[in-house]
Amino acid sequence: MLIYGINPVIEALRAGRVKELRVSERAGGRVIDAIKSADRDGIAVRRVTPGELDRLTNGAVHQGIAAELVPLDQYDVGDLVRSASGTPLIVVLDGIEDPHNVGAILRTADAAGADGVIRQSRRAAPLSGVAAKASAGAVSHVKIAEVVNIARAIEELKEAGIWTVGLAGDSSKRLDQVDLTVATALVFGAEGSGLRRLVRDRCDWLASIPMRGHVQSLNVSVAAGIALFEAVRQRSRSSPSSAANR
Repeated sequence: MLIYGINPVIEALRAGRVKELRVSERAGGRVIDAIKSADRDGIAVRRVTPGELDRLTNGAVHQGIAAELVPLDQYDVGDLVRSASGTPLIVVLDGIEDPHNVGAILRTADAAGADGVIRQSRRAAPLSGVAAKASAGAVSHVKIAEVVNIARAIEELKEAGIWTVGLAGDSSKRLDQVDLTVATALVFGAEGSGLRRLVRDRCDWLASIPMRGHVQSLNVSVAAGIALFEAVRQRSRSSPSSAANR
């Protein structure tokens, strides 16, 4: 994977995922800090022209820096459950096609302390430089399990004791009425079409985000942010330290 932009590259350096750094001959500022970090870790740094960087990144805003990554670690559904640091909180993406949305969800999953993301390996946005930049580097930190069949992955989660909650705008049950303090996987459908029928049918719960305005839908990455931090809110209120402070 080739990623670009100062924040994604710096996070990849921190995570030890950079194989080679490519920087513009005119680079300065924080790019110099990235070069020093790469030098300290023995990572190759190649100076290239701004035009070459433009070609490598297909004309994207690269901020004078790009990095080739070592392959991301491979995880499966069981790995995410077993490696959870506490009560599992997992994100499931059902065929999300926009890499900007994938990146934004990874960024929010990292911020919320989620234990990993399950995504479909086909008919979904690739984990590209676009997604990496939108994630602000979270792609280098979040555990990602790629699966062929999301419905089957949900069955695996349920067998492991994880409650699955699908976000669906037509559900009469509000998200804040669902107990997210238990081991939970939040399932998000594709832009526009939402959850596919088989995925929807396999979820333990379907829940909607209360909408009080005129527009009755949210971008999937925004919905993911609301849902994840509803889980964070519920869990912080139910923790022993929170109870002691009430």
